[in-house]
Amino acid sequence: MDTANQIGSTVPPSKVLPPAKGKACGGTMGYHLARRLVEIGVKDVFSVPGDFNLTLLDHLIAEPELNPIGCCNELNAGYAADGYARAKGVGACVVTFTVGGLSVINAIAGAYSENLPVICIVGGPNSNDYGTNRILHHTIGLSDFSQELRCFQTVTCFQAVVNNLDDAHELIDTAISTALKESKPVYISISCNLPAIPHPTFGRDPVPFSLAPCESNQLGLEAAVEATAEFLNKAVKPVIVGGPKLRVAKAQKAFLEFADASGYPVAVMPSGKGLVPENHPHFIGTYWGAVSTGFCGEIVESADAYIFVGPIFNDYSSVGYSLLIKKEKTILVQPNRVTVGNGPSFGWVFMAEFLSALAKKLTKNSTAMDNYRRIFVPSGIPLKCENDEPLRVNVMFKHIQGMLNGETAVIAETGDSWFNCQKLHLPENCGYEFQMQYGSIGWSVGATLGYAQAAKDKRVIACIGDGSFQVTAQDISTMIRCGQRTIIFLVNNGGYTIEVEIHDGPYNVIKNWNYVGLVNAIHNGEGKCWTAKVRTEEELTKAIATATGEQKDSLCFIEVLVHKDDTSKELLEWGSRVSSANSRPPNPQ
Repeated sequence: MDTANQIGSTVPPSKVLPPAKGKACGGTMGYHLARRLVEIGVKDVFSVPGDFNLTLLDHLIAEPELNPIGCCNELNAGYAADGYARAKGVGACVVTFTVGGLSVINAIAGAYSENLPVICIVGGPNSNDYGTNRILHHTIGLSDFSQELRCFQTVTCFQAVVNNLDDAHELIDTAISTALKESKPVYISISCNLPAIPHPTFGRDPVPFSLAPCESNQLGLEAAVEATAEFLNKAVKPVIVGGPKLRVAKAQKAFLEFADASGYPVAVMPSGKGLVPENHPHFIGTYWGAVSTGFCGEIVESADAYIFVGPIFNDYSSVGYSLLIKKEKTILVQPNRVTVGNGPSFGWVFMAEFLSALAKKLTKNSTAMDNYRRIFVPSGIPLKCENDEPLRVNVMFKHIQGMLNGETAVIAETGDSWFNCQKLHLPENCGYEFQMQYGSIGWSVGATLGYAQAAKDKRVIACIGDGSFQVTAQDISTMIRCGQRTIIFLVNNGGYTIEVEIHDGPYNVIKNWNYVGLVNAIHNGEGKCWTAKVRTEEELTKAIATATGEQKDSLCFIEVLVHKDDTSKELLEWGSRVSSANSRPPNPQ
């Protein structure tokens, strides 16, 4: 006889009916979760169905303000939620237990590394199966169901296993609020038999969602501002460098206030590109050590004081730990801490408040900016291909630059697109995203899907290498089904070029696909999709004219054939330095 523990409410299946489409069923957990997602700004949820999440999906579909979008696989659903969170501030995905959860976890780890609040919802086992000796499908064959939870504990900031209606309301709300406060992903597992069951805690509309604002310790804030202002006002040629944590600190407005007041040159770390307006009169480019944009590295590294706002220093952003900056000259401003040179460090000081207060204490100093203007030499000979000359990558990006405006956004895939897209000058309000900390190849296909769904006022221009595209190509299908009008440039150079420049080998060569043929097959005559294959500058020019003209409302896929050794000089330099860092011998014991 089965002696399963009764954890959670149950009712006969015949009494639980899925809600009608467009008509949410109040008083249930499914209704509450759907309303909560809408309330925090999620309008689209990226999902892959599985038997453990089907009832939950019924309730998400029934919410008229929520649009579940089925993806081709869980990894892309997670990447899409990542891209959506970049544009909207929060994203969500729904998968099934273990086979879905462990498939999406790589994308969730990437969102964690990039400080993105993603609500990862997993349809879990029936509540009656917890605490029994039963073995379930979709698991690794043990009666302990905690494997998935334990995996997610390392890549999410909160985990909720909802297998009892009595505390479901509290667990769901705590998970969502923690994601927003920490700007990190959370994991919510919901037993498959619970979403449709009424419960008193869900008997009325959810309490309006709000988060208490974080406020600095006032004494610490004042001390940090005083110490920083004294440090900077003594400097002869200070500079500012913006980093990726400007996003998580929600400090972009305060950063501009500080930049305007200081008069200092403003650079951006590569992973912070897009967070600092490049039309600012003091913007000097990307600081990336030896592969910085022209004249930017020289100004930053020759400064006698540099204030890094929200930086992440890793082996990639430091070009194999080769940055020529010194700690005693550096002020580090993190989302809730300020460190001044080799001196004091002030905790519980929040970035936006700190920058706004500091702006009022600075003596304006344009010395470094004046130096930049003296040494700056604009780009010289215009890039042009001869008739029928094979297209060069730098010429391709010259034309992409001409496509950018305030109604576009750039998504750059891991690889040489990192370096080529860094050199693009972003017009006012032009979006820009790439995944530098985690650097997972294939990220951009799902992220493009999610970003374009969230930012429907912008046309996304995605630059993707052939190797990366092969990892996640399927969800071109979902882009077409959603009526998106993204322009994808598929750079076909026959392999994993970024790996070639770090350490070459036969494993970096991939099978060439007929990429245009693949996308045409996916299109299959349903929806709006236009493709082209280009080999010369003339063909590229015509393709861009078509994509931005008569096909402006279609998904446009342009395969660009280039030489396998056609890379940016920055990748060559960066690759050799990262290779050197990777190949350091063990320290002597």
